[in-house]
Amino acid sequence: QVQLVESGGGLVQAGGSLRLSCAASGSIFSINAMGWYRQAPGKQRELVAVITSVGSTNYADSVKGRVTISRDNAKNTVYLQMNSLKPDDTAVYYCYAQYKKVAGSLLDFGSWGQGTQVTVSS
Repeated sequence: QVQLVESGGGLVQAGGSLRLSCAASGSIFSINAMGWYRQAPGKQRELVAVITSVGSTNYADSVKGRVTISRDNAKNTVYLQMNSLKPDDTAVYYCYAQYKKVAGSLLDFGSWGQGTQVTVSS
């Protein structure tokens, strides 16, 4: 069983900053990629940012220049630094990890965190 535990969400005024963290634990041999998704009320879940095991990153156009994703491979932890927050950033933010359970396996698994609420007031 793999668990992803998120933290760092909360209420912030527009223009403010938040830093989200997500720690993975359990039956993990290696993590290929970790990412953050978000889901606003009445909308589909969307990708915010993703980072691979070698540090390659990809961002949604809506957050480019305001958000930075990073990871600590030794701690199986991914971070999301969000600056210049806007009311449109209000959503539940979910952490996602793609990983292998055993060495040499071609099979990838995926797990989601429970989500953390981010609310940006105008």
